[in-house]
Amino acid sequence: MYLRPDGKSGGHGIGWSEITPYRFQTYEGWEEIPVSIADPEGTEIDAKFASESDGELKIVLAPILRFANIPEESNPKIQDILSLRDFISGFGPELVGEPVQDEDILRSFTDTRDGLVYYNYELRSHRLISATIYQRRVYIMVIHGTALQWRRSYDKLLQTALSFCIPLRA
Repeated sequence: MYLRPDGKSGGHGIGWSEITPYRFQTYEGWEEIPVSIADPEGTEIDAKFASESDGELKIVLAPILRFANIPEESNPKIQDILSLRDFISGFGPELVGEPVQDEDILRSFTDTRDGLVYYNYELRSHRLISATIYQRRVYIMVIHGTALQWRRSYDKLLQTALSFCIPLRA
């Protein structure tokens, strides 16, 4: 199990609040890859992992103010801001490098983990995406594999995507 360390630094821009740690299941052979604020994928990538046999994974953290004007004192949930369909339409180009069309989505569904609703997608491009909103920040996990990795490791990749959560403290 990977748990984001408290106080881990990240290139998330000025004005970011402390990041609530997230966690997910990992497997032998998965290694964390350093993320640079100069990363061409953007400064919103908090972590990257890769496995030669299974694929790659990235965690994207984005402020909700990027797409909604929400009062500072509120703590909206993902379903309060965007529908399941609107989320992948809006974030898809950033997450997969191109717009996501309906025919690209093999499966989409919602579930609840630790009291938060998560939007989940399986894309034809061998990607799994899981996302939620907590404390005015969008937490997104994107897993990608080659066709061979997908065939060999699909069950593990799906397990990892569905284990992604924000463990809320009492």
